[in-house]
Amino acid sequence: MRTVVRLLTAVERTERQERTLARVRTECARTDARFREQGIDLAVSISQALDELADGTPSTDLCPAYSYAFYLTVAAHFSDPTDLGAWRRPSWFHAMDDELARHGVPADLLPGMFLFSGPPLRLPHPGDAVPAIGTLPTRRAAALAEAYTRVLDRLDPEFRGAARRFADAMRFEAEQWDSARRLGTNPDTLLFWFH
Repeated sequence: MRTVVRLLTAVERTERQERTLARVRTECARTDARFREQGIDLAVSISQALDELADGTPSTDLCPAYSYAFYLTVAAHFSDPTDLGAWRRPSWFHAMDDELARHGVPADLLPGMFLFSGPPLRLPHPGDAVPAIGTLPTRRAAALAEAYTRVLDRLDPEFRGAARRFADAMRFEAEQWDSARRLGTNPDTLLFWFH
């Protein structure tokens, strides 16, 4: 994530950063075309939002295009996307927060705290509830997996499946983080994307 933030906030970009930005621009244009085909109008195109983010000059305070541009920038750097499921209402996770907290899960590991925490840099607000961005430090993945697994059998059945999916995914991420650290790299952030 540090690499993504540096790319979007650089005063002068390196040649490598410019190549990455060119790849991201291509993905933004593809997404813009797909949205046009679907009749979705974001007011500001995702391509324009990327350019404005890179220049540090967003032209509006309210538009989802900037979140999409940020996500596509992250996607150019992250290599392990995982689908955690489909939920009709992001607000459901606040009820899950209450259930997990009731059983002793620490506040910083509750889904409402990290799923909707926002990106690590200021973006114009997306408007409606989606798209939403959240982050969790990768080093916390093991603690999350352990905390959710510990209370899994005591959770209301409504929340048990989601908690199990999160625990399994975070256990995998913790193993990947340990492996990467042994190889001398430091994956710093897990990104959560609701759209």
